[in-house]
Amino acid sequence: MGRPARESGVLLHVTSLPSGRLGDDARAFVDWLREAGQRWWQILPVTPPDEHHSPYRSMSAFAGWEGLLEDPQAPVTGRERDAFRRRHAFWIDGWERFAGGDAVDDQVRFAREWDALRAYARERGVRIMGDLPIFVAWGGADHREHPELFNDALVTGCPPDAFTADGQLWGNPVYDWPALWRRGYRWWVERFRRTMQLHDTVRVDHFRGFVAGWGVPAGDATARGGRWRRGPGQALFDAVAREVPDLALVAENLGVITPPVEALRRHLGLPGMAVLQFAFDGRPDNEHHPDHITEDTVAYPGTHDNQTVQGWWSDASGDQRAAVVAAARARDITDPEPWWMFTRLALESPARLAVIAAQDIIGLGDEARMNSPGTEDGNWTWRMPRRSLGDRHAERLLAATARAGRA
Repeated sequence: MGRPARESGVLLHVTSLPSGRLGDDARAFVDWLREAGQRWWQILPVTPPDEHHSPYRSMSAFAGWEGLLEDPQAPVTGRERDAFRRRHAFWIDGWERFAGGDAVDDQVRFAREWDALRAYARERGVRIMGDLPIFVAWGGADHREHPELFNDALVTGCPPDAFTADGQLWGNPVYDWPALWRRGYRWWVERFRRTMQLHDTVRVDHFRGFVAGWGVPAGDATARGGRWRRGPGQALFDAVAREVPDLALVAENLGVITPPVEALRRHLGLPGMAVLQFAFDGRPDNEHHPDHITEDTVAYPGTHDNQTVQGWWSDASGDQRAAVVAAARARDITDPEPWWMFTRLALESPARLAVIAAQDIIGLGDEARMNSPGTEDGNWTWRMPRRSLGDRHAERLLAATARAGRA
């Protein structure tokens, strides 16, 4: 067998399109990706966001968000409604009880528009990478419909570290993994089945939580009182793989990652992630540095949780900037703009896939940042100005992609 293909793509959530919706802007972006030689469009979750616009605390792990619809008033027939109910019997009744109103009609409309976009993209050689948050929202449809699958004595978070003395208190419900095991992980099987119906591959957020997660007593004001609690490990993925044969995943393995987490990722054959903004801290063994990125990786200059490259560069020390320039020169990369240096470093890396945030192709500052972890306000609202990605960006990205052997 030959070596896996080297590919690349662009990260831009649907809500960051100029209109913030499906339709003409989504199709135009697919056309731009094709012109730029890109094979992947990476998005964030398309499920309904919370009151702070976060798609990572969704009211449903299964429903598509009606706020993305190009035509939210399109007529729906009884035949379409009945067919959707049959196909999605596991979750649609619970979502209808939670959302009320035209919940089923909205899901029919979403399926209609989403399937049309995917077909349009597929015809142009572009595939869609989705994003699966490990947790659901407290009080959301899944939490209400399946209370037996959660341990309501605990909430999610992460432990104290060098950046947060109290840790982070996320507040999602914690899974009762033994209860899920007794039910054959059916809820997770159906969730992955639904996810793969919507995407060509999926980034699994907080993958380390399947090995161990930080559970905090409900009611605590901080995450300091939490402790690590064992997750399901390989057993869950074995159960899913038996019923979802087209499973294609990327493991988000950022942060404090232990050997058991990496052992599970490698056993499952899942690529991990490398983020170049984390690479230049002076540690000689930094796994994000271009010298250490491996083929079984997706390489990013930055993700939706990072500063833009321009923002990072503005805050970087002289030593950090010099280290970036040295890494670029070692690869014969001489672009003067820092965002293009990072883009080229990701593309030239050994990683099987390189993904560049749209903000970093344009060269925007932190005014275009998507999310600042640990904060609730001011996130998830950035929209790309119309016509900000043009022919010159496509030509430059195509040339860099071709040079890196990814076109």
